[in-house]
Amino acid sequence: MPHAPKSTHGEPAGKLSFAGAARWASDAFGSAPAFLVAGAVVVLWALAGPLVGFSDAWQLTINTGTTIVTFLMVFLIQNSQNRDARATHLKLDELIRSINAARNGLIDLEDCTDEELDRIKREFDRLRQRDSATKSKETAR
Repeated sequence: MPHAPKSTHGEPAGKLSFAGAARWASDAFGSAPAFLVAGAVVVLWALAGPLVGFSDAWQLTINTGTTIVTFLMVFLIQNSQNRDARATHLKLDELIRSINAARNGLIDLEDCTDEELDRIKREFDRLRQRDSATKSKETAR
């Protein structure tokens, strides 16, 4: 299992933030040992079935447990995806900014409206068609 949560950038040491706890939990619960523990819990639950006569309480135990875990994991997964998307956008922004021929106006596309994104997509579709036609002419020569 991963080490205890570490403070994130700019936070005082010892202060536990949601971001730090979510990062730690994502690493911990996304690991092979966590999968093995979850699998062992399911096997133990299944083995306990005959001992308790496959009672309603036995079924309720796994249903309630998995519902709670699923509910909490949704938030951890969303936090992890948001963090990854933010990092990816920053990396792409840096690449766009560093290439002279690139249009810096594309850096903040994630802040555009759907209509603005549709307009830009149509522009790229036209550019792709134009490039495809140009390559076809060059190949024909």
